[in-house]
Amino acid sequence: MIRKLEAIAELSGRVIAWATLLMVLVTFCVVVLRYAFNTGWIAMQESITYLHATVFMLGAAYTFKDDGHVRVDIFYQKFGNRGRAWVNLMGTILLLYPLMIFILWVSWEYVTESWKVMEGSREAGGLPGVFLLKSLLLLMPVAMMMQGLVTILRSLDILTGSRHG
Repeated sequence: MIRKLEAIAELSGRVIAWATLLMVLVTFCVVVLRYAFNTGWIAMQESITYLHATVFMLGAAYTFKDDGHVRVDIFYQKFGNRGRAWVNLMGTILLLYPLMIFILWVSWEYVTESWKVMEGSREAGGLPGVFLLKSLLLLMPVAMMMQGLVTILRSLDILTGSRHG
């Protein structure tokens, strides 16, 4: 199960990497069009926001998988494998999961209302998929909780002696 969940995170990380490159290229095009040709399109500018939101929201789980989030590790770095496993286990259960559940809870109605009306951009010529953008508010906590499950399982493996690190 751990390998399957991590494979999902790894695939999402690769997609996010390409989305980041696409975001840079679209930004470059917007700047060139604006300053060299004095033209531009709202949809193209909005696509940068969509890509940035996607990279940030869905990249969080991949970053969590690779232990790339900032942590205050004054004590953590001095702990052994079992101590780190306890910190990871308790941090995931007591901090990550409640926060992700809260985000899901407070975002649910906001996102479903957007889907009901198939919300689009308020700008003329903007992108019609605002409801998809808002859906990231639900996808991000789900992805984080999936990666949190991996952390819980790995920590339990270490604490029960099934795995040594």
